[in-house]
Amino acid sequence: MVFVFGSNQAGRHGKGAALYARQYHGAVYGVGEGITGNSYALPTKDKYMKTRSLNSIKRSVDRFIRYANNNPDLQFEVTKVGCGLAGYNEEDISPMFKDAPSNCVLPEGW
Repeated sequence: MVFVFGSNQAGRHGKGAALYARQYHGAVYGVGEGITGNSYALPTKDKYMKTRSLNSIKRSVDRFIRYANNNPDLQFEVTKVGCGLAGYNEEDISPMFKDAPSNCVLPEGW
């Protein structure tokens, strides 16, 4: 199972799900977006640790969904990206995953 977590574009996985991904799922410090170890970094903050716009996050979610579609042999456990340290509500983020393929396990209610 690939752990999908909210990150920052600098790849400083120091708090929350990002720290968990680094400690337990092989997320590589310095990789802010994409597959790394047994995890997938989905940036919700920029390289200065400022929250990214919903449109910017949506573009990253779309790239993730393409990756998941192109890798049907992998299973993805998606966390509530953007709903912790980035400060968005689930209602802001969950619609971005409406086209996620069946190999994505989404948070309950998404």
